[in-house]
Amino acid sequence: MRRADRLFQIVQHLRGGRLVTARILSERLEVSERTIYRDIADLQSTGVPIDGEAGVGYLMREGFELPPLMFTRDEIVALVTGARMVRAFGGAAMARAAEEALIKIGTVLPDSERDRISRTEIHTPDWVISDVERETIDTLERAVESRRVLALDYQDEMGRMTKRDVRPLGLWFWGKVWTLAAWCELRGDFRTFRIDRIAVIRDADRAFKPERGKQLADFYRRMELREERGNGHG
Repeated sequence: MRRADRLFQIVQHLRGGRLVTARILSERLEVSERTIYRDIADLQSTGVPIDGEAGVGYLMREGFELPPLMFTRDEIVALVTGARMVRAFGGAAMARAAEEALIKIGTVLPDSERDRISRTEIHTPDWVISDVERETIDTLERAVESRRVLALDYQDEMGRMTKRDVRPLGLWFWGKVWTLAAWCELRGDFRTFRIDRIAVIRDADRAFKPERGKQLADFYRRMELREERGNGHG
């Protein structure tokens, strides 16, 4: 959880007017009590009216409200639609995060705007992505973020199974198919892998550092050159 999100959650937990201990907050937010003490002090220093002390507990003085978020009608529709699409087509963790994001937005919207979330009649199916694919998406997304080399058992379009060690660089969604863009150590080149053809994913037990010629920006340039050549430019 990002620190900004954690601070927001602390404020939300304290808004009920009841005493909440640092231990309870640390358990709910999965951080140490020392981190909670530091976050509380930072919130107090910015003017958030939190009373209490370490070892006793904390509460929010009445009357404090987070500034309302102001969105246009089209912005709310876009946010709701995007969250519902992620819930339908994304990984399991992404789907949960999208649901939580909608709850957060609804919490801080003015009353006059809050019901627009439920009135947005744009819907997505919930059967397109299998549970296995959702877990695969989450695993790949975490590997992209942490720069972990992955060992894949991959079935190509001819049905042949190959083993690849790859540096995951990014994920793309094409409507019904997700693909992983990666640097393939076996081929010594960029490759894209359809997620629904990945049979097994294992952590190769090593990280990778960005290297010139093997990064996502290099992959983009490669694609742009191919497109230019395909269109007859250059």
